Amino acid sequence: MQLNPQLADLPVYHPGRPLEEVARELDLPLGELIKLASNENPLGPSPKAIKAMQETASKIHLYPDGNAFYIRNRLANKLEVETDNLIFGNGSNEIIEFVAHALLGPDTNIVVSQYCFAIYPIVAHLAGAGCIIVPAKDHGHNLPAMLEAITPDTRIVFVANPNNPTGTLASKNEVMNLIENLPDQVLLVMDEAYFEFLDDPVNMLPLINTKPNLLLMRTFSKIYGLAGLRVGYGIGHPDFIAALEKVRQPFNLNAMAQAAALAALDDDEHLQQTRKINKAGLKFFESAFESLGINYVRSHANFILAKVGNGQQTFLDLQKKGIITRPMVGYQLPEWIRISIGTTEQNDRCLNALTELR
Repeated sequence: MQLNPQLADLPVYHPGRPLEEVARELDLPLGELIKLASNENPLGPSPKAIKAMQETASKIHLYPDGNAFYIRNRLANKLEVETDNLIFGNGSNEIIEFVAHALLGPDTNIVVSQYCFAIYPIVAHLAGAGCIIVPAKDHGHNLPAMLEAITPDTRIVFVANPNNPTGTLASKNEVMNLIENLPDQVLLVMDEAYFEFLDDPVNMLPLINTKPNLLLMRTFSKIYGLAGLRVGYGIGHPDFIAALEKVRQPFNLNAMAQAAALAALDDDEHLQQTRKINKAGLKFFESAFESLGINYVRSHANFILAKVGNGQQTFLDLQKKGIITRPMVGYQLPEWIRISIGTTEQNDRCLNALTELR
């Protein structure tokens, strides 16, 4: 077979390791493992979402609503946008693929920051496009430099705010300056997967109908605790959303995912409790790291980046103690690990284990 030549050098994305896989490999009891690797909600999904999934199970022999009518209308009402401003994906990762299909090809490029989410360069490479990587500033985006890096062949600028894996947050002034000065032919994708964790987020929703080259991405995987169902969405100008709908596969959002997301939207108690636990967890690790002399990056998301010396070895050592974190060598941060914020008990256990390894 004549494989697509882009596949030869295409890097493989390695997600956080599942609990079951680590339990099998290290012969550890599954119940004694904790996973602080993939920025998942330690409280689990909303009880309302669980109930909605149970009620949907008996009808799972039927195809889902290909237009996601109910979740589309409920979300549009909540965000105060129109239904044609929204597109849904099998996780926000699929939205990234949509924009790559729509805009990228040979002789085009994207602009990203150093330490960006690994999927951005992967989809560009797969499309035969180039990738301009702008050096980070204090582990975060240097948005003025990214604006200057745009070429006539640039089609997309990706900005995760807060950023994964560093947790950094770009200022409102720099974000607005980027939006106002971006060339009309360049799409700005603002990846807002951790938007709901922010106390004072930059609200760009009022701009989507006047800025056709702005697309916001959000997800139900993080604060809503539905990572296993894969529900993401994009918010943009109706004309661009209509173009993305042409590359979206039918039935990409399954019936159980739609029901759970719809129910989760109405569970404000679960969302606020998640925010409370996350904020306390971040303060806990920041205070502990300062006492231990461990460098860290101040995070605005639900994880924290810690400089531990040999990140890969620390990851392996913690794993033997039943604690799964995320080594950052794949992000060119070999001395660091990323720790997702867990429950109070999980945070205590992780810190105790990390202290023992020092």
